[in-house]
Amino acid sequence: MGAATVDLLPVSGAALSADPRALAAVRTVGTHHGVDYSDDTAVTALLAERRRAVEATQRGPLVWLGGSTLTAGVIWPFLAPILPAFAGKPVLAYAPAGPLLVVAVAALALVRVRWKRELTHPALVGYRETLGIARAHGIRLTHVPAWLEGRSSTGGGKGATPVPTHPPVPPATAQAAASSSSPDHEGTADEGGPAPQAAPQIRALPAASAPVLVPPKPPAVTEYEHLADIGGWHDETGWLLVFAGLIGTAWAYSTGFPVGYAVLLVPVAILVWLAGSRQGHEKNQLREEALKYVKSLEAAQASGAHVPELSPQLRELVDGD
Repeated sequence: MGAATVDLLPVSGAALSADPRALAAVRTVGTHHGVDYSDDTAVTALLAERRRAVEATQRGPLVWLGGSTLTAGVIWPFLAPILPAFAGKPVLAYAPAGPLLVVAVAALALVRVRWKRELTHPALVGYRETLGIARAHGIRLTHVPAWLEGRSSTGGGKGATPVPTHPPVPPATAQAAASSSSPDHEGTADEGGPAPQAAPQIRALPAASAPVLVPPKPPAVTEYEHLADIGGWHDETGWLLVFAGLIGTAWAYSTGFPVGYAVLLVPVAILVWLAGSRQGHEKNQLREEALKYVKSLEAAQASGAHVPELSPQLRELVDGD
């Protein structure tokens, strides 16, 4: 997936600019963190750079050390006692597990500290604040990358660094109506207050360019969303049928019972596998169509369109890049 979806931003600068109050708040955050979060090009480069830094903490010698020593520490007490070299030597059979687990915990804890430090980079903190501001102003986010919130690749859980939640901001029209009906704005010349001044002349703004249309969702993408969470049982069922057939055949052979019924399970298993293969091939084709659709959304967003919120299936597709 990689480069196919990295440019699809959670919210575009055009969407933020549609609400002057949201844009002003976002620019205040950007000034504090030294990033213009309404600049799509700058944000795209920022997210790509910071994502590489976050993912780099989950690779390397320290991760390998922690994983290998954890595995060794867990299996040592079960494996060592049955080895001839450690027979009758309980200290050698059990004691090494302790230091191994200590090393594993220390290494993995350091990995998590580095991972969390990258997630709390000031530029990412400011961007999550930007997304929280957008939500508070009623701007729907296209998606929030799982890595940005410290969630798993499947998108589950709240995450280590979720987007902050702010109280909803009332629409501009409602706010203007409330301020115009407040007592501070009810004074007139008859009541001794200052005479109302003439309304300032409002300069006509140039006509806005035609809005960029978001490409419609193709039927193949809708079908992919329906099939994305279906399947995955064919391999398991096929293997169970094969094992059942082999066990049944052996039992029938040993007891002199006709083996035909047991042998029939093997062809059934083959049919199940073939059905799974067809479904997998169809899903792969639909996945390619879904990727093309996401790419078209990126192009529309880059041209100024406000891309709607992605479905859970498409969000998972983007997070799994």
